[in-house]
Amino acid sequence: MIREIVQTLKEFNWRQWLVLAAFLFIIGFTGHRAYLFARDAIYWHYHQDEQIRGWMNVDYVAHSYRVPPHVLYQALDLPHRPPDRRPLSEIAREQHRSMDEVRAILQDAIIHARPPYPPPPPPDKGGPP
Repeated sequence: MIREIVQTLKEFNWRQWLVLAAFLFIIGFTGHRAYLFARDAIYWHYHQDEQIRGWMNVDYVAHSYRVPPHVLYQALDLPHRPPDRRPLSEIAREQHRSMDEVRAILQDAIIHARPPYPPPPPPDKGGPP
């Protein structure tokens, strides 16, 4: 059986090798993406509604609490574009607030963004209609 496979591979021309390489690349890429998807799904399953901490950024909190990020950006009076990657402790320091104040503001925004409250609309882009 193995001898037959080796003999067949020896008889491949360059086009057949190219197809085999492309096939193996696609299988590897698909496997890698499936692994990343499963890893992220497992991570976020165990990190839902995580206590808000200073090392988190706004997008992390939005993802953990399953609310649109623009709701939290509006609550903290931050521009949404480009996304702000600073940790919440740095945002609190720059806004001359304590981390407890920032945490309370975010929790209030999260409560009002979830049912039975309707979430606020996304911010206006400021461009022509």
